[in-house]
Amino acid sequence: MNRTKGDEEEYWNSSKFKAFTFDDEDDELSQLKESKRAVNSLRDFVDDDDEDDLERVSWTGEPVGSISWSIKETAGNSGSSHEREQLKNRNSFSTYTQLPKPPSTYSLSSFFRGRTRPGSFQSLSDALSDTPAKSYAPELGRPKGEYRDYSNDWSLSDTVRRLRKGKVCSLERFRSLQDKIQLLEEAVSMHDGNVITAVLIFLKRTLSKEILFRELEVRQVALRHLIHFLKEIGDQKLLLDLFRFLDRTEELALSHYREHLNIQDPEKRKEFLKTCIGLPFSAEDSAHIQDHYTLLERQIIIEANDRHLELAGQTEVFRKHPRKASILNMPLVTTLFYSCFYHYTEAEGTFSSPVNLKKTFKIPDKQYVLTALAARAKLRAWHDVDALFTTKNWLGYTKKRAPIGFHRVVEILHKNSAPVQILQEYVNLVEDVDTKLNLATKFKCHDVVIDTCRDLKDRQQLLAYRSKVDKGSAEEEKIDALLNSSQIRWKN
Repeated sequence: MNRTKGDEEEYWNSSKFKAFTFDDEDDELSQLKESKRAVNSLRDFVDDDDEDDLERVSWTGEPVGSISWSIKETAGNSGSSHEREQLKNRNSFSTYTQLPKPPSTYSLSSFFRGRTRPGSFQSLSDALSDTPAKSYAPELGRPKGEYRDYSNDWSLSDTVRRLRKGKVCSLERFRSLQDKIQLLEEAVSMHDGNVITAVLIFLKRTLSKEILFRELEVRQVALRHLIHFLKEIGDQKLLLDLFRFLDRTEELALSHYREHLNIQDPEKRKEFLKTCIGLPFSAEDSAHIQDHYTLLERQIIIEANDRHLELAGQTEVFRKHPRKASILNMPLVTTLFYSCFYHYTEAEGTFSSPVNLKKTFKIPDKQYVLTALAARAKLRAWHDVDALFTTKNWLGYTKKRAPIGFHRVVEILHKNSAPVQILQEYVNLVEDVDTKLNLATKFKCHDVVIDTCRDLKDRQQLLAYRSKVDKGSAEEEKIDALLNSSQIRWKN
């Protein structure tokens, strides 16, 4: 297409793009490159969802970052080299420090803050007037809905609700005593133990003991939570101070007594228990503390003596049944079993005698018989088992009596593999007939079953049991003899 020289001059003069000439200053070209780098650098800090918005932001219809937009920006900004250096520093995001307010008439950050609603954009004057004075780089990449998660302007109720939901929430802004107490009361009103405990931990860290105790004294719900928390974490010192402040002498004594659990050395624990005897316990608890001290004192003596006997190897029971553990710090029942196992025949005057332990600590007959039976049956000392249940009346007649019931005696003997003859003897001593038959059938005490069916004159039950014994055995012959006997009048 041919054009006249005048048309060509008019075309070049009327174009919105200025032709390149060697007369252009280097500053314009450098500003153009610098402006494009600034726009590209901002994209790195904006989420992917915001990239579409950056392409739509425009002032004259051209996309932001285009050549035409950049040329106009350059033409409108004829700042000095000092201003360009400030613009370069302002667009550097190597550190998250506060950016200074730009000296130019507009800022690049306003390009991304001018959007008022999807699909619409503010004018240049609106964007310039709404540009904030402070700008932080991380805000460009974080949704605005998340900003409040890290703010410090939450109300008391909002703070407690966030704690209840397990969200991040700093309590450091509650600095005055009044704010802290209101926070505690708000937590108590929510009836959530975890929230109450979290607030109490904050108060424990930020308040003195005297102020904390004074405020909790009139708030019993929070006080109970603090006491439970201190017990769980084992802060005995603060717990003792709290009980002392509240004048709870018995709880103070119990808390002090609980410290013996942290003492491993037997002698030191014994001395500590001795100091607990005079503390203001209840009458029942005082008796237990005294028994605990006496028991540990005896255990120390028994342990030293038995260790010597075991090393010497002269006692038969220690040779056949070596000790598996120390007796120190064991419960009373375990100590009684130990004495019945290793020192059953000792005289009553010795500390290790089972009878001495029974009288000293007032062990009930049922507990003593049950423990002694388990110990002697484990050693298969059947003579001692028989003597344990044999009693004499004032006329000299002997009778077997079991405070725990002979049905339990049979079960313990069977558990320790007692012979059938021993089992049958004690099964016969069970008074209830149905219980006797069940135990005899369960433990295969054939003679007891046969004799019981004969006494009951129950022919059908005897016939049914005949199928359970071995064929050709003495039990089968005994059953046949009873079934064929004409002297027995069977009921069925």
